[in-house]
Amino acid sequence: MRKKISTMDTNTKFETRCQILSDLWIQYGDEPELSDFMSYNDLGLALAFAISEDIVKTTTVAESYINESFDLLLESMKLEDTGFEGLDEVFSKG
Repeated sequence: MRKKISTMDTNTKFETRCQILSDLWIQYGDEPELSDFMSYNDLGLALAFAISEDIVKTTTVAESYINESFDLLLESMKLEDTGFEGLDEVFSKG
């Protein structure tokens, strides 16, 4: 069962979360050091990509998976959600 993570205090817009996760998945999906993260978040990352590319529309369930994946990304990098604008910014603060 997946761990429920609170996303009550989010500063990064949902659309930006989707773009960050999409960029991460596309650009770094084959990186060995990210394999556990990619495997665990496979659905959230794919949904983020599909939504950011306007392939599918956002649903409550999809938003939940995407928010969980984003929160886990920040948690793994020991970052607070300060309102990121892109993947480069996440990496520069991590």
